[in-house]
Amino acid sequence: MSPQEEPADLRNGPSGPAASDEAERRIPFGKYLLLGKIARGGMAEIYRAVPAAGPSRPLAIKCMRSHLAKESRFVEMFIREGKLAVMLEHPSIVRTFDVGSVDGRYFITMEYLGGQDLNAVLRRCQETSRRVPVPHAVYVALQVCRALHYAHTLANSRGEPLTVVNRDVSPSNVRISYQGDVKLLDFGIAQAVLQVSSEIGVLKGKFSYMSPEQVRGLPVDRRTDIFSCGIVLHEMLACERLFRDDSEFVLMEKVRRADVRPPSTFNKRVPSELDAIVMRALQREPAARYQTAEEMAQDLDRLLEGYQFSNEELGELVRGLFPADYHGEQTATTSYLEQGPDEEEPAAPPVEVAQKVVRPRTRKRRHRRRHSSARRKTAMLLIVATALLLAAVVILMVALL
Repeated sequence: MSPQEEPADLRNGPSGPAASDEAERRIPFGKYLLLGKIARGGMAEIYRAVPAAGPSRPLAIKCMRSHLAKESRFVEMFIREGKLAVMLEHPSIVRTFDVGSVDGRYFITMEYLGGQDLNAVLRRCQETSRRVPVPHAVYVALQVCRALHYAHTLANSRGEPLTVVNRDVSPSNVRISYQGDVKLLDFGIAQAVLQVSSEIGVLKGKFSYMSPEQVRGLPVDRRTDIFSCGIVLHEMLACERLFRDDSEFVLMEKVRRADVRPPSTFNKRVPSELDAIVMRALQREPAARYQTAEEMAQDLDRLLEGYQFSNEELGELVRGLFPADYHGEQTATTSYLEQGPDEEEPAAPPVEVAQKVVRPRTRKRRHRRRHSSARRKTAMLLIVATALLLAAVVILMVALL
């Protein structure tokens, strides 16, 4: 799964140790303080942030790229889908807190989840000739199914179903924390972009995770997400792309045919029960698939019971695959939270704010250096005085003898 094959994704998380490069910058952005850019994609830029007032807690703010903000249709969908995301409260879905704009910059505020997306995990496994262990893959797919079932059955305050369909279940939208938590991203937000523009390098990569009916442009329902989840599970077990081709037309045709071999063909550790689950999810006709994500989740859960698996094992796998990134994440998070909000800083353009933040810190360092220099001089004087006193005592004793 090469980087070229995967679209520019918008990660809710760090980009490695370099994520702390801008830790000194604390740029006011509405009711938040931006602490530095941590990712950039064709659709948006992601910033680590904290609230400008109140307790510091790590957040991720996704800001729409300015050239897309010129598309009124995209702005409308971005806000609408963002408001829908705010309604989604499930332990396996990344929490969205706020949607709005500051000085014409449209944004979505989400919980910050330190870790890696599944696409990065699969790529690193390929680079290091490793596989995602079977129970780990089953656990990830189980959490995705639970998140999907919650969204698919979501109703409004009047009890009316909202008929939410993600339409964008793919490895880049599955986040795994360094503690082993699994969360699904971007309900409808990435799809909103797909409907507006194909110029930002998203469509071709996403074809690999669409259902046959989705590629054909037919109406879709919750079963399209089940097919996509089946693709993700197959790729975790086989550790290679299920649908791939350099030609967009050929790729779409492969998805339409849905001619799939069981994952045990690529990985002999996959039991026949798991083969059956994957192949049922990947049936070409929606009526032949699992009809709900809960059905698939139940089968995965029963299979996982035999492994006595703990999500801590998943966290250990991700930390082992990305040790430098994990260390950088721990350092950056500690640094950000210890600083606390700079409530006295006025709102100002980013460059000016960055300079104003750095200068007081520089004066503090100079102040500490002056005190340190004074202490060294005092210590030297004490040492010299002590030496002179000892010398005088020795001379006196010699004289008396």
